[in-house]
Amino acid sequence: MEKKDTFVEIFEMREANTRFFVLLRKFFIIMSKKLKILLALLCGGLLTAAWPTWGIAPLIFIGFVPLLLLEDRIALGEKGKLFWISFLAFFVWNVATTWWIWNATPAATAAWILNALFMAIVFNVFHLTKKKVCNNPWGNFFLIPYWMAFEMLTYLWAAKWPWLNLGNVFSSRIEWIQWYEYTGVAGGTLWILAVNILITNIILFFKSKEAKKLFISIGIELVVLFLPIIVSNRMYNHYEEQGNDTEVIVVQQNCDPWNEQFDSHFYDQVIQNNINLSLPLVTPKTRFVVSSESAIQEGIWLHETDQAKALNTLHDYIKRFPQMAFVIGGTTYEFVPRGMESDFPARDIGDGKHFYYCHNSALLIDTINMQHRNKSQLTPGVEAIPEWMGFLKNYSITMGIARGTLKTDPESKVMTFDGHKVAVPICYESAFGEYVSTFCKKGTDLIFVITNDGWWGHTPGYRQHFEFSKLRAIENRRCIARSANTGRSGFINQRGDVLQQTHYWVPDAIRETLKANTTVTFYAQHGDYLSRIAVYLTFVLLITWGAVSLIKWNRADTKPVKKTAKRKKK
Repeated sequence: MEKKDTFVEIFEMREANTRFFVLLRKFFIIMSKKLKILLALLCGGLLTAAWPTWGIAPLIFIGFVPLLLLEDRIALGEKGKLFWISFLAFFVWNVATTWWIWNATPAATAAWILNALFMAIVFNVFHLTKKKVCNNPWGNFFLIPYWMAFEMLTYLWAAKWPWLNLGNVFSSRIEWIQWYEYTGVAGGTLWILAVNILITNIILFFKSKEAKKLFISIGIELVVLFLPIIVSNRMYNHYEEQGNDTEVIVVQQNCDPWNEQFDSHFYDQVIQNNINLSLPLVTPKTRFVVSSESAIQEGIWLHETDQAKALNTLHDYIKRFPQMAFVIGGTTYEFVPRGMESDFPARDIGDGKHFYYCHNSALLIDTINMQHRNKSQLTPGVEAIPEWMGFLKNYSITMGIARGTLKTDPESKVMTFDGHKVAVPICYESAFGEYVSTFCKKGTDLIFVITNDGWWGHTPGYRQHFEFSKLRAIENRRCIARSANTGRSGFINQRGDVLQQTHYWVPDAIRETLKANTTVTFYAQHGDYLSRIAVYLTFVLLITWGAVSLIKWNRADTKPVKKTAKRKKK
């Protein structure tokens, strides 16, 4: 009887506490969901805090760790919608680092959503591959080729947006990345992902008490993290600039693109500002004066350049100093050749019979003639409308200032003066490492970046853009003179050091003697070879994933079903 009473008591206690345990379970489920959201926000926050110009670059080495730990838990069977968790993390990163795009175009919202969406898709493809092929901490390394292949796509497809490619983050730590002359930015991406994955694996092996794997991972982590820094610091301290001395003047004419630069009343004033600012700095040794993108908005027809007032004014200025050339940006036009009227960038002149191209051009003006090149890497939605969006051909998402798609040069074009071959990347082009390196393969000895950073106002946008020029200097071992209409203009040497820079919203001109180097670096010669290798590995992983899935499906389909005899009721 005593045993029965005890049993009944325990049963009643459990029954009474059933509701409590149900509520407790619900509480833990809610907290688990909130923890996932918090970890996603932590991931986005760490990536943001590491990004220029916040400048806490070391945080990038743990930026992916919270997301990778979440992925591992979900891969092992814990419930969770990894796609939306990863989308949240990447959306926070995109908005927090590039919110300033909104100042130039309302298409910023689409850029944030689409880029975060692409990143989330890449992360989830990695997750699914890992689950099928190698569902353990070593499978985390599958993320590297997937992510690097995605970053290569950001240079190639219509929605070009390499701004958040991981290797860009070290523009604030140039002494760590002197080896970019061999790998380019892709080497930085590889480094970042490898360190994040190794830290994640150390945590996982520690939790599972796998001592051998833990110590192996710690050893590899120390080498992978510190060896590139040690090698780079040695390169930085021992590098000597190469080439002949060349004196260059950079002008920041300081005009507001929203109110002045594209207002016909200010066309002449902008050109005069360039002359007035540069004139006091000109010496017999000056070889180039560099001004900003779109400084000439008069509209130059390439078949009648002698009719352009701005060009005639600059020609008269140059005649006073025949030893130098003036590099400046402008809008140019040319008629479409017969038979090419259906070319997507072709614009109707108004009569339905004649068509023309519009270019964003860099001009080099000397006493004899004018050379020009047209921007090739166009800003999506601003200067380039995809052909499938042909209904927007005569419109723009940039509040009506630029319309339709610009006509580009089919390849990089070098301009020459006084024995120099110069590359003049225009604005957004300076974010494309391999593209800039193509100029150097053609013998370029100096790089002049001209840009219009005034669109973004006093935001991190113009500062980030300036920082990325340091990467181009290291990759190609070229000195860079950079002119912005306002924002930040300056000079960068072959190690990526900033020699001089201007301040925001201050009309200014600065002069520097740069080394004109013609040596072609390994990276300039071979381009983004690491990214191409990643693309090949991605295809291998996708094929392996498909093959493993097919084998498992066939085994499950052919597995004999055991028949169980039903018991007969007596």
